[in-house]
Amino acid sequence: MLAEYFPILIFLVISVALGIILLVTGGILGPSAPDGEKNSPYECGFEAFEDTRSKFDVRYYLVAILFIIFDLEIAFFIPWALVLDQLGVFGLVAMTIFVVELVIGFFFVWKKGALEWE
Repeated sequence: MLAEYFPILIFLVISVALGIILLVTGGILGPSAPDGEKNSPYECGFEAFEDTRSKFDVRYYLVAILFIIFDLEIAFFIPWALVLDQLGVFGLVAMTIFVVELVIGFFFVWKKGALEWE
C-alpha cells in the first residue's frame, strides 16, 4: 500500500530540495544593488502613499471592473467551442447574441470615455 505513494514522496523531496537549492544559490550569486527606487512598493501605477484611507481615482476601479467583466465573459467561449458541434445552430445563434451584447457594451464604455486614461 505505501509502495504506491513512494514516487510521490520522492517527487516532494526532490521538489523541496531543488527549491531550497535555487533560493540559496540565488541569494548568494544573484545581483544585489538595492536603492530607493527598487525597494519602493509599486502600487497600481501611482506613487505609494502613507494614508490607507486616501481616495483612489474612480477610473482605476472602472478599468479593473471592466477587465474582470470582459475577461470572465470571454471564458464562456472555451466550453462553447468544445460543444459547438452538439449545440448546432441554436448554440451558434445564442453565442452570436452574446457576442453582440459584448460588442455593444464595449462601444458604450468606449463612448463614455471609460477607457481613456490621462
